[in-house]
Amino acid sequence: MNKAQKAITIDELKEQFANNQFFYIADSSAMTVKDINQLRRICFEKGVSMKVYKNTLIKKALEENAEEKGYEPIYDVLKGQSTLFFSETANLPAKILKDFRDDKKIERPVLKAAYIDTDVFVGDDQIKPLTELKSKEDLLGEVIVLLQSPIKNVMGALQSGGNTVSGLLKALEEREG
Repeated sequence: MNKAQKAITIDELKEQFANNQFFYIADSSAMTVKDINQLRRICFEKGVSMKVYKNTLIKKALEENAEEKGYEPIYDVLKGQSTLFFSETANLPAKILKDFRDDKKIERPVLKAAYIDTDVFVGDDQIKPLTELKSKEDLLGEVIVLLQSPIKNVMGALQSGGNTVSGLLKALEEREG
């Protein structure tokens, strides 16, 4: 790879880091080509971008916004082979990695680090907590259910009281007593 190609790759990585709040770095060395191709296929089907990069290029791309975004702890894991996973869902790459390893009964790929919206999770022992993170859609669903709950109670009380204010007051009074 010549200097111009490296510069292009660094610029592409900078753009990906800027546009993604969530990314994972894993070590997929010692995996067979067949296993890597299966993992790529699973990632593609689930909308997760997976690509192997040189550590020096990753580090140079991260350095531009390191202080602002809190990338510094990631530098220590940039050794050996590094595979980047970019996703729009915080826990999806962790689930893919865990499920892939469980299905294949292998220890690779090993999670080196994950960047989740300014938080850095370092080490393979973080994979279980990362799989348990709730997605934005899950959290929004829970908030909507919580907001709807009081309205349902009021509507139920109105319907049981004959749709009148006095009926509502009577229903609430009975509930208290």
